[in-house]
Amino acid sequence: MKIYNTMSRQKEDFIPLESGKIRMYACGPTVYNYFHIGNARAFLFFDVVRRYFLWCGYDVTYVQNITDIDDKIIAQANDEKLPFTAIAEKYSQAFLEDSSRLGVLPPDFQPRATEVMAEIIAFIHELEKKGYAYEAEGDVYFSTQALESYGSLSGKKVDEQMVGARVLENLNKRHPADFTLWKASKPGEPVWDSPWGKGRPGWHTECVVMSRRYLGETFDIHGGGIDLIFPHHENELAQAQAMTGKPLANYWMHNGFLNIDGEKMSKSLKNFFTARDILDQYDAEVLRLFFLSKHYRSPIDFDRELVEEASRALKNFYSALKEMEPQKLMAEGLELIPEAKQSFIQALEDDFNTAKAIAILFDLASLAKKQDHNLEDRQWAAYTLFQLGKVLGFFANYDKKQDSRLSGLSAGLVELILSYRKQAREQKDWAHSDRIRDDLKALGIEIKDTKDGCQWQIKE
Repeated sequence: MKIYNTMSRQKEDFIPLESGKIRMYACGPTVYNYFHIGNARAFLFFDVVRRYFLWCGYDVTYVQNITDIDDKIIAQANDEKLPFTAIAEKYSQAFLEDSSRLGVLPPDFQPRATEVMAEIIAFIHELEKKGYAYEAEGDVYFSTQALESYGSLSGKKVDEQMVGARVLENLNKRHPADFTLWKASKPGEPVWDSPWGKGRPGWHTECVVMSRRYLGETFDIHGGGIDLIFPHHENELAQAQAMTGKPLANYWMHNGFLNIDGEKMSKSLKNFFTARDILDQYDAEVLRLFFLSKHYRSPIDFDRELVEEASRALKNFYSALKEMEPQKLMAEGLELIPEAKQSFIQALEDDFNTAKAIAILFDLASLAKKQDHNLEDRQWAAYTLFQLGKVLGFFANYDKKQDSRLSGLSAGLVELILSYRKQAREQKDWAHSDRIRDDLKALGIEIKDTKDGCQWQIKE
């Protein structure tokens, strides 16, 4: 298996630290608002990474944090005139609800920054004792000059980090590139006691402490959006290396931006759609198909025409499955089509090329719907489509969706009516047969007479 490692800027053979086990961490939300669909891309992609490893038989430990104390949360609390805890809880619950609606599997551990405050303070204190941190007027900073390897992930060297557009002037810092580990409290802000006085932690320290708590000093995969490479992930890595001399993760994976008219979607640019709003307009699996149809490292434009195209493609998948009823085939112990399974695996093991994997699903759907093929081959294709699609997070609620499309009709009742039509056809009562067909069509049920028997589906 090959994974593009941001650290080395090339594809590398993926070798887990411990055979048969994978430990991975992906950055979760800062809960001051509803997350936008640009964030959803990261959540969905790392959900697929996890699902694939599980399908391959690995024992996966997946951690995703929730940042529940931050400048943005405090600002939102002031705007809404609520305690910061109320804001954090409100949007934490919204994140959990919307993630569930997206079909994202819950992580094995989902720590919140405020739950590990004692560990954060102890971690910063240890960095200070090791000479990598210093205090100035109640703030504590990480000394980037003290760490020779600083900049190894992003390629941004300490000497290049001068005061400018990205680096604000702070006379308390020894160097402009130094970043905050602990912030002294300001009037009206939430505070915790520490050796440096009352204050709260910096974002970069929160994440490194939470990941190490559940995954150890070094784990397999650290992931997030490309915008997190610098400064967030660079600064996480710096603290871990300063503490132990070891890398925080062996592989760093970053998904590309979701753009609007060529610009990165972000709350600061005010050009974003929340996942909650989009989920009210489109099925979650449509969004999943929209994102996975593009390689995760490539930027993607949010284009409603492309989303509608994904919607039509998803209906095609379900139409292929409806005709063949793959859930009934599961009990028969069928194997997957070997060539399709192998091509699917090769696609995902080439740096999670979901676009190629989706193309294989299209081919299977096409085969399953070919009327001039024998029924057994079509069923085999539908079953393979169903099982491989589930690896990518599709068809999780297949039975429920099929039931809802019946609009209150019983599938058994339809089959009973068709049995009467079959009797009419056997008796050459074509008028009766045609009347049943036309009556069902009026109810939104289309039927097809094939050499393998009568098949039916709910009309799209």
